[in-house]
Parts: sequence; C-alpha cells; structure tokens
Amino acid sequence: MARETKQLPGPVIPILEEEFEDFDTEAGEFLRGNTEEATFIGFRLKQGVYGQRQPDRQMVRVKLPFGGVNSDQLRVLGDVAEDYAPLKKGHLTTRENVQYHHGLLPLATKALRMLAKAGLSSREACGNTVRNVTGDAWAGIAPDEIFDPTPYAGALVRYFVRIPLTQLLPRKFKVSFSGSDTDRVLGEIHDMAYISRVKQVDGREVKGFRILAGGGLSIFARNTFELYDFVSVDDYLRITEAVLRIFERSDDLRRNRAKARIKFLVHRVGIDAFREMVEAELQGDWARKDYPVEELLFVDDEESDAPTGPATAPGIDPADRELFERFVALNVTPQRQAGYSAIEVKVNQGDVSPEQFRGLADILDEYGAGRARMTPWQNTVLRWIPDNSLYAVWQGLRRLNLGNPGAQAINDVVSCPGTDSCKLGITSSMGLNRAVQAKVEEMYIQDPLTSQVLINISGCPNSCGMHHLGNIGFHGATMKSGDRQIPAYHVFIGGNRRAGIELRIGKLLKTRLPAKRVPTAVERLLVDYEENRCEDDEPFNDYVDRREPAYFNELLSNLSLTPEFSEDAEQFIDWERDRQYVMERGEGECAV
Repeated sequence: MARETKQLPGPVIPILEEEFEDFDTEAGEFLRGNTEEATFIGFRLKQGVYGQRQPDRQMVRVKLPFGGVNSDQLRVLGDVAEDYAPLKKGHLTTRENVQYHHGLLPLATKALRMLAKAGLSSREACGNTVRNVTGDAWAGIAPDEIFDPTPYAGALVRYFVRIPLTQLLPRKFKVSFSGSDTDRVLGEIHDMAYISRVKQVDGREVKGFRILAGGGLSIFARNTFELYDFVSVDDYLRITEAVLRIFERSDDLRRNRAKARIKFLVHRVGIDAFREMVEAELQGDWARKDYPVEELLFVDDEESDAPTGPATAPGIDPADRELFERFVALNVTPQRQAGYSAIEVKVNQGDVSPEQFRGLADILDEYGAGRARMTPWQNTVLRWIPDNSLYAVWQGLRRLNLGNPGAQAINDVVSCPGTDSCKLGITSSMGLNRAVQAKVEEMYIQDPLTSQVLINISGCPNSCGMHHLGNIGFHGATMKSGDRQIPAYHVFIGGNRRAGIELRIGKLLKTRLPAKRVPTAVERLLVDYEENRCEDDEPFNDYVDRREPAYFNELLSNLSLTPEFSEDAEQFIDWERDRQYVMERGEGECAV
C-alpha cells in the first residue's frame, strides 16, 4: 500500500482564482472575435499558454520552480495529460517545466484549474517575464553542497511573480540556483545565476551567493561573468531587483527583439561597467525598502518524510543482475544522508505518459519521501530512496518503461519539440532524437568514454535543445537542391554540459548535413574518436581540441553533399514525416 506523505508545503507560486476567471473571460472575448489577436497573445502568454504552429492549437507550460514536484502533483500532471493533451503525454523541458501540446483554447482553463488544485502554476511561464527559476535536482542531498539554495530560489520566485516590474521586460529573463560550484543546473548560460557561498562576517557564518550575470545561448552564445563574489541572503533579492530595473529601462534593447536579452548589454559594456550600473541603481530610494526574505522562503522538510526502508536488501534475480548493476552505475547517486540515494530516471525525449506520471508518484510514496526534481536534460530525479529499496524501485521503473540505464549517457539525447509543435521550428528535432538514439543503441557502445559523449539537438538556432552544449550538437536548417528544399542540420562539436567539468560552448563546423544523414554522421564521429584518440583515456573534447575544424569537415564531407531528388528522394522528407519537406516557419511568441 502506498505510504502517505506528510508535511507537504504549499505552492511555490501563489494561486489566484481570479486569474482563471479573467482567462475564461478574455479567451471567450477572443474566440467571439471581440479582441484582437495581438492583444490576446500578450495576455495568455503571462498565463503560460503559448500558440503553436498548428492553427487554433495551444501549448500549456507548467512552471516547476527549481524543478520540484511532489507525488500528488505528479498524479495531477498525469490527469492533465490524459484529459487535456490530445497526444496523451506531458513533455519535460530543458527549463525544468512540463508542457502539454496541441490543446484547444476553450479547454485551457480547465487544465489550469486542475493544475492549481495541486499547487501548480503556469503564471509567467511564457512572455517577457522572469521565466521558470531552475535549480539543482540534487539540492539538499548532494555531498558537495555548501547549503541548500532551494528555500531562496522559492523566495525569488515568490517575490518577482506578478509584480509590475517584471510584466513587460525587453525579453525573457532566466535564473538558476546551485548549491555548489559543480553547478548541475548550467548557471553559466543564464541571465543570472546564484551559487551557494558561506562567509565569515564579524565572527559569524553568513549565507550568501556568488552571483553571475550575462549568459545565454541562441544566436549569441556566451558564458556569464561574475557580477559579485558574495552577496548575503539578506541582499540577493535587492541585487536582483537592481539588475531587473536596469534591464526593464533598457530601451535600446527593445529596438531589436533578436538582441534584447540582457546578455547583449552585459557583453557590450563589460562586466565592470555593468557592475557600476548596478551599484548606481542601488542608490535609488527603492533600494532602501526591506525585503521579507524569511517570509518568502520555500521551506520543505523532505527528510522528515523519508522512509527507513527495509533492514536488508532483497535478493537480486540473477537474470537481472547485469542490467541492474549497470543501472545503478549510470543512474544512481548516493545522497550525503547515509543510507539514501537519488535515482535519475532517463525519460526518452522528455515525454511522460499519464501512466508514467502516476507510476512515478506511486513509487515515490511507497519507497521515497514523495518528492522528485526535474533536470535540464529532461530527466526526473527520485529523491530519498533507501539504498535497500533500489532494486524494488528499479523493478517498478521497468514496469513503467523507465528503468533503462543511461541517464546523462550517449543514448540520453536532449532535444526540443521542433516542428512537432513550435512555430519557430525548422526541422523535426524529436524525430531526429529518436533516430540518433536508435543509432547509438544499435552500435552497442561498450567504451566507457564514448558512452559519456552527450548529444543535443535543436530544431532551429534558438537552442531550446541546448545544441551548443552537447559534445556533439545539431540545430535545424535547410538545404536546396534545384527548386526543392531539404531538411538539414548545422553541426557543433566540443561543447560540454556535464556537471563538474567546465561548461563549454561547442565549435560550429562549416558542414551542413541533410537530416536523414545525421545518425550516420554521429556514428562516424564516434568511430573516429575511438580509433584516433591519442590515448585510451583521452576524453572526447580533448580529441576535438587536438584538431582543426577542417578535420571534422573533411570527415563528414561526403555526407554533406547535396542529394539529387531523382536519386535519393528520401532525403527530401524529414524524420517521421510522410511528405516532401517545405520549410514553414511562423512568427514566434517568445518576444511578444
């Protein structure tokens, strides 16, 4: 029988019933033709409802601050997938959100109300706002953590949601929190990132954060700068507000929405000049107010709900032993709390069915503390699992088709939805994801270093699939053969998103590949790596660094040749499509 969880905290984002009533009213006016679409778009984006490339279809994006979710919420996420999403699935994103695609606008409020009953909100999940605040999925349990930043991540969410300052920024604003320099949440590509620090001040220990600013991917991929080496927890909201006030007043950024992220300002003036701007902003009257940090903290005592687990581990079926041991090696991490481990569940393409949502909830209630976290690579971390319960949990995951080894391994390919739903999508990145995963699994890779190569795919240059950060990365493009179009990809190599190693932005090759040849290109790069690395223990990125880009362009050269339609018509059809490719790209709503 499922064990009841205790002391579940309230919602991170306060739920306001009047917002649903307003949404019903505004959606009705729009559907009756009484409101211009441009006006309605801005309204619905703030409520996390986003237009798709398919006419009259909507995506609902659910914010999970710091990726956190409990078992009751997982069940509701499953219910919404079943009742609202025509494809009967939710999609985990690289921003630790859950998205539902292809919904009808008249049903959107039903979905939002269902989510709200479980304390889940979509407020400001889209638009030019402070987007979902991401966090380390191992926060509170990681052995290397300085202190758990979760309560302070929650406080920042609560302080900046719905306030006038953040309702119409020049562009979206992304924030992350990490408990250590291992930075398992990719802070260096965020607008602002907070990394836990402790400092001795007048003989007492003070908590605070190292604050980074100015990172981002897309068409101007850049790492952050250090804005401050230490800001106390009493002042981190004040510093954040100063940055947001500068950003909100940056009318020069608003002139070109493609260059309206704060990274363009920071990198243009330099971090020292930007810090001076922040210090000047802090001299304003607004900065003299008190920040009720203690009242805003998100407090959740997960440990009090952790089960003791069985006294001894059950026997392992000999037929399971090899696969289970591989699963433990790749997916399980010991917590700093003795006797407990966290399990990173590999979620193929980030897609979760209603049965999987509910099954994960049941596992968490029976074997864990009823809590999980989403990750930036579209996986789910089950926390507070007693070590002696690992085999039983794995068996439960296998019944859900979620027990495969390989979290953050070569077959754990990250991608955005691409042309499945996104207006800006150029190619079927989800279809390519499945094709690449099938290819690497077909290769049956045994080399441990090759198994660690990470692959990322985006359906356009905007990097929702974080293609810049894969050891091998691809973003959607097109090629032409006569008057016909071919779905294609640009190639990046040498990036890194693996925690504990310096975050790196990959090198763009000149090579452009037809989409159907990308799996073969992946195979060729991996085989060449295994055959031509200088030592058996040379990591993939070191192998890349020893060579000029021209080497890789030559390696892939025959794959980049433009096909002739009469000879290879299959190249003119994108992955998982049944008709000749024609690029159809709409106007994105991210900057509306």
